[in-house]
This record gives sequence, C-alpha cells and structure tokens, in this order.
Amino acid sequence: MKLILATLLTSAAAFAPSQVAQTTTALNAFESELGVQAPLGFFDPLGLLDDADQERFDRLRYVELKHGRICQLAFLGNIITRAGYHLPGNIDSAGTAFDSIPNGWAAVGAIPEAGLLQIISFVGLLELFVMKDITGGEFPGDFRNESLDFGWDTFDEETKLSKRGIELNNGRAAQLGILGLMVHEQLGGVLPIVGEM
Repeated sequence: MKLILATLLTSAAAFAPSQVAQTTTALNAFESELGVQAPLGFFDPLGLLDDADQERFDRLRYVELKHGRICQLAFLGNIITRAGYHLPGNIDSAGTAFDSIPNGWAAVGAIPEAGLLQIISFVGLLELFVMKDITGGEFPGDFRNESLDFGWDTFDEETKLSKRGIELNNGRAAQLGILGLMVHEQLGGVLPIVGEM
C-alpha cells in the first residue's frame, strides 16, 4: 500500500509546473530582428552569434540572403530542366547541345571543361564585381545600389519588412529544398512533380 501511495505521489509531481530560470544573454539583442518567427523564435543552434555584435549579425544575414537567392535559382533550375526545358543551341563549338546535358549532379561531369570554366568565371565575375552592396544599401543584401529600384521606394515600411521576410523565408525553404533534391538524386527513385531521379 505504501508503495502504491509513493508511486502516485511521485508520478503526480511529474505534472507539477517546474521553475524555469529567466536568463538574459547577448542573443536577446537579436530577438527582434527580421526572420525571428514562431515556432522557433531566435534559432542559433551552432552558437554563431554568441558574443556577436550587430556587424557580425549583418554579415551572417547578408550571407544567408545570398545563399537563399542562389538556392532559389538552383531549385527552380533543377525543376525546370527535369521537366525537359533546356536552353536552345549548343554549349560549345563542338556541337554539344544544351539538351544533351543530363540533369542534376550528372551535368557537372558532362559539361565540357571550357564550358565549366566559363560558368565558374561568370560566377566569379558576378561575385567580385556585380553582386555587391556598393552604396551601403537599406539593409544587408540590398544590391540595388541606387540604380535598380523596380518600385521598392514606393512601398511603405511595413510592406518592405513583409517582402524582406518573405524573401528570407523563401531562401531558407529553397536551401532545404535543393539539399533534399540533391540527397534524393543520390538515393534514386521517383519523386512527385520532379519525376525520375
């Protein structure tokens, strides 16, 4: 009887609210930044922002936006080429057609060396000279440089913040999406919409 009573008391204690200590850290400085959303809130599992200042946070946000934009292009490019749409013409002077290049990782080995060198050079050119925040934009990753606007200045601050949040979340989703496509390509099989891997 005593054993039953002791078991009941200890199991009831498991449902009692526990005391949670309120701690403040340097991370709380970034709790109000764009991209801090439910259900995770501020999420820094690797501790990249431990003892970081605003400059470090802005650099990491810039990198996150850039990788998100690249992954959005990569994901869309993967889906489009798997659907059978390719650039017209040839990739080199030897007559290798764009549509003869396979999809996914297999394309890297099938592209002629000169073509691959051109792609890498073009990306390097973009990285070094074009995709730069020359004039100190409105926010990290703002590459308008006072020349490309497309109506951004006509939006109110709430709309601008919303659109920036949408871009950030789409970039995060695309990073996971292209990673998933690359993993499934190695695993093989068939995916809905994407088709044969």
